[in-house]
Amino acid sequence: QVQLVESGGGLVQPGGSLRLSCAASGNIFSIYNMGWYRQTPGKQRRLVATITSGGTTNYADSVKGRFTISRDNAKNTVYLQMNSLKPEDTDVYYCNAVINNLSKWGQGSQVTVSA
Repeated sequence: QVQLVESGGGLVQPGGSLRLSCAASGNIFSIYNMGWYRQTPGKQRRLVATITSGGTTNYADSVKGRFTISRDNAKNTVYLQMNSLKPEDTDVYYCNAVINNLSKWGQGSQVTVSA
């Protein structure tokens, strides 16, 4: 059973930083793209950032220059470093990975940016 387990969400003041982590475990043969998405209740899930197995990254315009996605292939883990956080970054963040040619999702992490 392959699963993704997220950690690192929480409450932070505007201008602060958070780091999300997402570790894959189970019977893993291959992991291709990994990424982070966000979702507001009642709305569609939308892309934050993705990273290929070779390290090529892609970001939503709203987070460019503030967020950094990275991965540790030896640990089957993807990270999202979020700096200069704004109240509008508040959402539930989900990690995603293509593992053994199947798309998997993490459980979701609440990120709240508020004074």
